[in-house]
Amino acid sequence: MNPWGYLDTSGAWDGAAAMPEQLEGALRIAQRAAQASDFDLAAPTGNVVAFAQGTGAAACEAAAALTAAQLSVPFSVVRDGRTPKFVAGHTLAFAVALRGEGAEVAAVAADAAQRGARLVLVGGGEIQDAPRPALRCNLADAGSPRAQLASALVSLLAVLAACDLVPDPAPSVAAAAGALAGRRDAWLVPDAAPERLARRLGRTIPLVYGAEGVGAVAARWWKSGVNRNAKAPAFAGSLPAATYDELAGWGQGGDVTRQAMSLVLLRHAGEPESAAGAFDSVRAATDEVMANLFDVRGEGEDDLARFFDLALYGELVSLHLAGREGVDPGPAPAVEETFS
Repeated sequence: MNPWGYLDTSGAWDGAAAMPEQLEGALRIAQRAAQASDFDLAAPTGNVVAFAQGTGAAACEAAAALTAAQLSVPFSVVRDGRTPKFVAGHTLAFAVALRGEGAEVAAVAADAAQRGARLVLVGGGEIQDAPRPALRCNLADAGSPRAQLASALVSLLAVLAACDLVPDPAPSVAAAAGALAGRRDAWLVPDAAPERLARRLGRTIPLVYGAEGVGAVAARWWKSGVNRNAKAPAFAGSLPAATYDELAGWGQGGDVTRQAMSLVLLRHAGEPESAAGAFDSVRAATDEVMANLFDVRGEGEDDLARFFDLALYGELVSLHLAGREGVDPGPAPAVEETFS
């Protein structure tokens, strides 16, 4: 899955290319786990909280965005390793611990269980001695945590559905997997859209904006991919939030940013109607202060499909950025040494 022969010791290209197949596979695993467990799926739920870092947190944020219009209870994503005071017996708590990402998650998951929360473990990671009873959703080994985004996200949706908090995601997952497989095949050939965008970005610093919801989560995923895979700086923001402050920052320094930065706007059919005006404002304010401005449109029948479309596109762009510079996308010494 790496016809360019780029350096890739950890199989990052294979992991990214497997995203469509991971969708339905993860759904089956999570559904079987829920049915076979003595976990109380029918217990009343007052709130949902997800503890995660890195790729796991991206999956949780995407799940929260995708279910925002369906859930009748709050869904919070906690990244800082602290248990919110509201966590108690009425809480459904997810601990998403992917390989190399679970140290802080293990401690906070144990604390949540002690407070009486129903605990769902996604991925395993560092959490080996799970409090009982807990529902465990194992994920297929994909070589690196970033390659488990799809599996982790679908597992979250499957458990929420098993607890009768959201509709069954199976039809949406199946449609997304089929559409994404076609896009993947079209993108893994020379001079396809992700490669062309990476070539045009070059060594400029990407600033990626998406509309609040799945677009904003996808923008942060693009940013983290450039950081982790290409070992390069990148930044992300959400609209309309950025139009209230960040947009004003482009009033000066254009002679610098015009040489160093490129703006990437992630669009999709499911974004709020108000987003169009925010994107227009961004264009007007940045037209002369960016090296380039690119529009990327996520395709799909619903927000789940559009999110994965944008996520895979961004992952491939970051892998091309790494490959063009001879950078191995797998090892991330700056991160690994911080948590060793």
